[in-house]
Amino acid sequence: MKSKGGRTVYSTESAVPRGKGGADKGRTEPAASLPPWQQSPRVRREVAGRGGKTVTTVSPLVLLREEAAALLAAWKKMCGGGGSLKAARTADGSPCFELEVQGDHADRLVAELLQAGYKAKRAGG
Repeated sequence: MKSKGGRTVYSTESAVPRGKGGADKGRTEPAASLPPWQQSPRVRREVAGRGGKTVTTVSPLVLLREEAAALLAAWKKMCGGGGSLKAARTADGSPCFELEVQGDHADRLVAELLQAGYKAKRAGG
């Protein structure tokens, strides 16, 4: 059958499999953790898009999933609330994590990060 031109909608004959474009293109999580003194996470208080609930977010943190989950668990216990771990990207496009803790705990988390050796700063208002 003769091609009518235009774009291909579906084909089983793909030259490059999806997600195999570059070294970090398909990766959604960091391959290794960076030491704390090489990271500068920003701590923000967010309300927008959350039904009026306040959430404190910390990102970017280049940690392995196990380390990020352990850090989040300690923060949730310290703050007495819930939280979540989300995959994100740094400014240069490499994978990292964003940690969210329910409630306004920005000052407390900045102090904890500084004590752990991170170059953390408070961002936003």
